[in-house]
Amino acid sequence: MGITVVKGRAIVSGEKGDNLVVSCEGEEYHVNYLLLCMGSETIIPNIKGLSEVNYWTSKEALDITQLPQSITIIGGGVIGIEFASFFNSMGVKVVVIEMLPEILGVMDKETSAMLRKEYTKRGVDFRLNTKVVEVTSQEVIVEYKGKTEKIPTEQILVSIGRKAVTQQMGLESLNLKLNRGAVEVNEQMQTSHPQVYACGDITGYSLLAHTAIREGEVAINHILGRKDKMNYNSVPSVVYTNPELAGVGKTENELLADKTYFQVLKLPMAYSGRFVAENDGGGGILKLLIDEERRIIGCHALGNPASELIVIASMAIEKGLTVEEFQKQIFPHPTVGEMFHEVLFS
Repeated sequence: MGITVVKGRAIVSGEKGDNLVVSCEGEEYHVNYLLLCMGSETIIPNIKGLSEVNYWTSKEALDITQLPQSITIIGGGVIGIEFASFFNSMGVKVVVIEMLPEILGVMDKETSAMLRKEYTKRGVDFRLNTKVVEVTSQEVIVEYKGKTEKIPTEQILVSIGRKAVTQQMGLESLNLKLNRGAVEVNEQMQTSHPQVYACGDITGYSLLAHTAIREGEVAINHILGRKDKMNYNSVPSVVYTNPELAGVGKTENELLADKTYFQVLKLPMAYSGRFVAENDGGGGILKLLIDEERRIIGCHALGNPASELIVIASMAIEKGLTVEEFQKQIFPHPTVGEMFHEVLFS
């Protein structure tokens, strides 16, 4: 297909004439366009004693061959909660420490709280509004409301977030515009340099594999002269716990902060007979957010299979469907997806 793969460490060397120059393994490559996909790396917080203990990041946690008896997870974001779910299901004693008032800060607060309460019942110990001030090989020292506490633990997992990889790659030779450490792009994934595009975690928008794939498609389409643009409003996010939690579009907190009018339509997942049958009657919720023109602008779901259901809402948001337009969609019965039909008429 005319694709040449070169394995090695590549560095952007600058420009020569109308071309961009990339150096790799002693060779120089002169190209018309450059697509940056350098990814991200784990943020390591400045916590006293952390550099002296054998802590894990997500990378090390995925390579383990033996389970610890207890683990303390620093950070209650998506990755931290997914690992909390896994280790809890394997019988490990789990403590999650989060500085914010609720876990999963970027997700819908109502569904996040419901998920936290479910895992609290299963034995996960959540410490909210809590700061880690020091760690040792045997304990994590936290501060809550001015008081300190020592939490015994066999293993520490650091999961407070990730940051774009932009250093030591030669990007300074192109003088690219950055925004909070990430490469700034327009709707066509074009950077401040017209011949340079960026996609994936390096853009800092949405650190998700499916987002990166779509960003790459948009970038290539623009290079080829095809009309296309990136729409982050319809990018779904999923927390792969059990039950799953998923969301797309606006959250209530965002809309309240912007003082934007919205309406909430929601129902328990138990309205779907199939959901009840497949989840032992388990709880869950499906929520739609509607703007003043009755368009779907957000959806948040808790319950299996939220990761599959959220695609339906993502398409509705991408197409700008109104409640009345969405109501005309016929859902097969019995399915969990027909919950959308029930919510739209609630």
